[in-house]
Amino acid sequence: MSADCSFSSVLEASQQGWTASGGEDTLLSLTLPLDGIDPLQALPVLADQASFQMLMDGAPGLCLAAAGSCQQLELAGARRFELAQRFADLSLSRLVDTRANSPAQARPRVLLRFRFFEQVGEHHHGAMHPPAVEAVLPRWQLTSQGRRGWLRLNGVVNSAAEARELAEQLWLKCEQLQADLPSITSSRSPTQLANGNPDPWKQRYGRAVERGIELVNGGELHKLVLAVRHTIDLDNRFNPLPLLQRLRRQQSGSCRFLWRREADDVFFGASPERLLSLRGGWLRSDALAGTAGKGDDGMQLLRSDKDRREHELVVDTLTNQLRQMGLTPCRRRQPQLARHGQLTHLHTPITAEVQGRSALSLAEQLHPTPAVAGLPRREAMAWLRTLEPFERGCYAAPIGWIDSAGDAELRVAIRCGHARGSHLDLTAGAGLVRGSIAERERQEVELKLAVLADQLELQTSERNRSTV
Repeated sequence: MSADCSFSSVLEASQQGWTASGGEDTLLSLTLPLDGIDPLQALPVLADQASFQMLMDGAPGLCLAAAGSCQQLELAGARRFELAQRFADLSLSRLVDTRANSPAQARPRVLLRFRFFEQVGEHHHGAMHPPAVEAVLPRWQLTSQGRRGWLRLNGVVNSAAEARELAEQLWLKCEQLQADLPSITSSRSPTQLANGNPDPWKQRYGRAVERGIELVNGGELHKLVLAVRHTIDLDNRFNPLPLLQRLRRQQSGSCRFLWRREADDVFFGASPERLLSLRGGWLRSDALAGTAGKGDDGMQLLRSDKDRREHELVVDTLTNQLRQMGLTPCRRRQPQLARHGQLTHLHTPITAEVQGRSALSLAEQLHPTPAVAGLPRREAMAWLRTLEPFERGCYAAPIGWIDSAGDAELRVAIRCGHARGSHLDLTAGAGLVRGSIAERERQEVELKLAVLADQLELQTSERNRSTV
């Protein structure tokens, strides 16, 4: 390490930060360059015994791992976007950052996970559900882009001695991460234990999709995105890190994510869909709708009237929502193809200058997109409550971060699983528009579930293949 990255320099920075704060309960943020460390691989060492863990792996772009909670917010009900933005602004403004000139990739971040619905449905009260929003200023943050990396430690200190202790903890963790990291190896693949009905979701989905098609063909809805949930009983605790490492190779265009509230509550996936990226006052959002499976080069998808209409509904809605906020969105005239593993989608990026709008005010306007809910939004959401027999939880909701400059990255949490104890929930959906055919929609959902099961290495026999 260079001289300005020595322990004495970290210690000096911690003491200067404490002195400059001039008071108790100082929220001190220390950082060190740490090149050549993969945050995905380093997460178990970074977390140590911490219950909370988070990963946003956009490699070859930014990869972020975080562990432990310095400050956090959990809310239910209305104004969640507004209050989460306020929490992020307050927490990040209070930070005494001892390396304020760090590159953008090293900035401190508040981490965010939303639930799809603001309120839990009346038929699902009493069960355990995630909060409407969780916002966390993590204790540890490790970011990398390419070979460059940065380790950050946030902590509340009340004396010069506590500031020194924080500096020592950062230095020791840095040395620990520079030692040989244990490799992420696949544990024995989880298998389905219960035989039962191999296709319990198909009967329920069949009835729901027929009603959904009636609604769109009758003009009551323009689009409805019905999801199904497939629950698998596991014979051992599920470790998502080997899966996320495989998905980095198989789906480099997706953003792999993990949110672990505690040891037996892990939400993970690989999202192909960006709700929004905010960089230097410019927003980018992805319109992603229309799906083709393995063996389809996408040409049939581009020629499909149903898929093109479904896609254009999403593009028009996103651009109109941004216009309602006084922005001037730009879009491509024609969709392009985006391949994510075995699936190919129609994709149209949308950009706009945000004119001082905060990240979460924009997210509130955009969530949920027509790609995961339907149109008109209010009516579609009400029908999802009626036709889907499960609580969506965090499926299809925003997950990501806001940094100290107001930049943000929020993904739509699809292509995901939720492991709780010995149960693993897989969720997938398909969009219904005028002209949709029930059997084709069932096949699309089945394809998405099969891809998830393949990625999880759950399909160990021909019999098991039929279960999804």
